Amino acid sequence: MIEVRDLTVKYGGVTSLDGMSITFEAGTCGLIGPNGAGKTTFFNVLSGFVRPASGSVRGFGDDLLKLSHYRRARWGVRRTFQTEQAIEGLTVYDNVAMQHSPLRGAARRADVLGAIEFAGGGLSPDARVGSLGAGQRRLVEVARTLAGKPRLVLLDEPAAGLPEEETAHLTSVIKSIPEKTGALVILVDHDMSLVSAVCETTAVLDFGKLIASGPTAAVLRDENVMRAYIGTAEVAT
Repeated sequence: MIEVRDLTVKYGGVTSLDGMSITFEAGTCGLIGPNGAGKTTFFNVLSGFVRPASGSVRGFGDDLLKLSHYRRARWGVRRTFQTEQAIEGLTVYDNVAMQHSPLRGAARRADVLGAIEFAGGGLSPDARVGSLGAGQRRLVEVARTLAGKPRLVLLDEPAAGLPEEETAHLTSVIKSIPEKTGALVILVDHDMSLVSAVCETTAVLDFGKLIASGPTAAVLRDENVMRAYIGTAEVAT
C-alpha cells in the first residue's frame, strides 16, 4: 500500500502537484491525466529525484521521503521512463542485471534470467539491446523493473508508440506483475484500452490536482475526467 497525504511540489512559481492525497492499494493502479498534469512529477517524488515542498509518502508503512533515491532502489522502488534507459551496447542480460538486487551468485543470475523470460517477446539474454526493435527494447525496460525483488513498480508510458500486437503482449506482462512479484504497480499511460485492461483502480490528475479516483470503469465515465482528459462530457459506450 502506498499512502500519499497532502503532497505538494513547486517549481518556482509553478505548482506541479497541489495537495495530492490518495492511497494506492495492492495490484495494478492507473494514473492518468493530460500532458503536464503532474504524473511524471509524482513518479519523480516516489523515486527520490524530486523533493516535495510538503506532504508525506508511506510505502507499506515505511516513510519513503526519508530515504535517498539509491536507498529507495534497495527498498524496492523500480521504474521505467518515457525515454529509454537501456544501454544499447550491452546485452539484455547485462542491462537487467544492473538493477539493484539483494541476491548474489547463482540466485541473482536465476532472478535476472527469470525476469527476462517473464517479459517474453522473444528476448534473448545474449542479444545486444542496440539490435532490438522498439517493442523488445521496451520489454527490456520492463524486465529491469522485475529483477531484484521489487515492491513498487512505476511504469511511465510503457506502451507509447507501440503497434497493437506488441501492446497486447505488454498488456499481458503488466497484468501479471503483481502475481509474479508481489509488487504494487502504478501505470501511467495515455492508452485507455491498456489502462482499462490492467488497472483495477485509476486516479486522475489535472493541473496537479487529484480530480477523481476509484474503480477504473467508473473513473473513465466520470464527467470531470472526460472534460479534463478526454475532452468531452459525453458518457463513453
